[in-house]
Amino acid sequence: MTGNVILIILVVVILWAIFAYNKFVTLINRAKEAWSDIDVQLKRRYDLIPNLVNTVKGYAAHESSAFENVTKARAAAMGAANIVEKGKTENALAGALRSVFAIAENYPELKANQNFLALQSELSDTENKIQAARRFYNGNVRDLNISIETFPSNLIAGMFHFMKMELFTLDESDAAAKQPVEVKF
Repeated sequence: MTGNVILIILVVVILWAIFAYNKFVTLINRAKEAWSDIDVQLKRRYDLIPNLVNTVKGYAAHESSAFENVTKARAAAMGAANIVEKGKTENALAGALRSVFAIAENYPELKANQNFLALQSELSDTENKIQAARRFYNGNVRDLNISIETFPSNLIAGMFHFMKMELFTLDESDAAAKQPVEVKF
């Protein structure tokens, strides 16, 4: 009788451990998939930026420092090694893009240019998709991190070395970074 109770308890513990392990694998894969969604949208933005810069440059060639800043910020964002660095470089890129749109404000002909309007629409759509992907990613990472930190699942997390993942957030000390890139005129 006692042997059966011990066996049942052992089976329940093993089944729980398997379930917990599989839950961590699922959460990690969801977070990786969500990061992939962010990465796709960021690449889309990176591809739009040279076209935007060239279009604006055609009207405001004397604003070369702003264009150089965007180019440098884009290169830094594309080369970011981890999620925290990616967040910082994306903040810098958003600030540099704001300066290009501020320049565009001074050129009514540019604001009426069909190519510029199309790029503006594409960039606005991309920014919205980045925000949605960021929320999806952060929700998945939050769920993973909570599971890693809470008892009793933290026992399995520690045993199999599941690590917390970083949220993809804006730098809270940069007030400008909290504002979306303004692309409407």
